[in-house]
Amino acid sequence: METLRLYDFLPSGNGYKIRLLLTQISMPFEIIEVNILKGESRTSDFLSINPNGKIPVLEIAGGKYLAESNAILMYLSEGTEFLPYDHFLKAQVLQWLFFEQYSHEPFIATSRYWISILGKTDEYKEKLQEKHQRGYEALQVMENHLTKNNFFVGESYTIADIALFAYTHVADEGGFDLSKFKAIKAWIERIKAQPRFIGIGNVEEEWEKKS
Repeated sequence: METLRLYDFLPSGNGYKIRLLLTQISMPFEIIEVNILKGESRTSDFLSINPNGKIPVLEIAGGKYLAESNAILMYLSEGTEFLPYDHFLKAQVLQWLFFEQYSHEPFIATSRYWISILGKTDEYKEKLQEKHQRGYEALQVMENHLTKNNFFVGESYTIADIALFAYTHVADEGGFDLSKFKAIKAWIERIKAQPRFIGIGNVEEEWEKKS
């Protein structure tokens, strides 16, 4: 079995999505660390594999590269239990992946980046107010769905859950209070109980040792 290469900034939730899925499908992979705080995603070498200058990037057989975390999730999950075969259910997975990137990640992930990774809470104080408002709106959409469902699509754990879990379970690091979102908190525990689950810190701790 060929080992995949994952170009990743280890504190990133977008990279964590891929590490979690690869682990849960028992696919061997090698991590190539790209420290975005040091400009390593803007070098000519990295831009040659992803002109958008962002992580994660998955290197696959034949020298092919695939960027955008949710596109990578789709690629890796084809033919597995993590992506439904049913046409409508698959479309619902895409629906939640688009929701995560448009209505969720820009507010919850960005807040975490500013506060916990850059440590610039005061500098972004005014902008954080808007991010938090929109982030809580996204969390409420999730809460409403999870009040009636154990997972996001077809009552089965899919890449839709992985995509949304990545930044939701560390939303507190972006200043969000999850205490009133009981359905989300129960869902988080269901995700953690899945076979071959790994936490974001499993790899982050190693990254911190090397920084």
